[in-house]
Amino acid sequence: MYSSFKAGVFLCAAIMAGCASAPATHVERDPQANFHAYKTFSFYEERGPGRAQYSTIVGNRVKQSTREQLQRLGYVYDERNPDLRVNIALNVQNRQELRSTPNSAPGPYRYWGPRSVESVNYRQGTLAIDIVDAQRNAMVWRGVAQDRISKKEIDNSGETIDAVVRELFATYPRKAAS
Repeated sequence: MYSSFKAGVFLCAAIMAGCASAPATHVERDPQANFHAYKTFSFYEERGPGRAQYSTIVGNRVKQSTREQLQRLGYVYDERNPDLRVNIALNVQNRQELRSTPNSAPGPYRYWGPRSVESVNYRQGTLAIDIVDAQRNAMVWRGVAQDRISKKEIDNSGETIDAVVRELFATYPRKAAS
């Protein structure tokens, strides 16, 4: 019983620490790709069946931030003949989680007694940035960030987007050739 209590306390602490930190990120890269050989980039067009024919404020900010990071790495924007094409996917979902807390009765049996259960609604955001070798039409790098989105982050979405994109590109393999 005591070890399960310790495990529960540890799990709660880990979850709370995870909520206070940066989003969970995951980066994949093609080990065969020569990132030093690429010099230029552009974005995929967002047209097609079922796609909106207009840009969004948040989508534009993600694109702008991605463009700034690639230019910081030495890449040049070139719509006509890019070495790399960038695809951005942003998904925000409403989620729900159930939380159960034990009663506050004293003694060793309080964990088996009645529990309080509450439903918590939150928003989960996922941002994926794919970098594709335009000549081979093959993905060479992918950065994904996922986390809960707080009201503060929604109110300051521009700053939040810039920080997440910066974090993803911090692991980008190398700068473009000069």
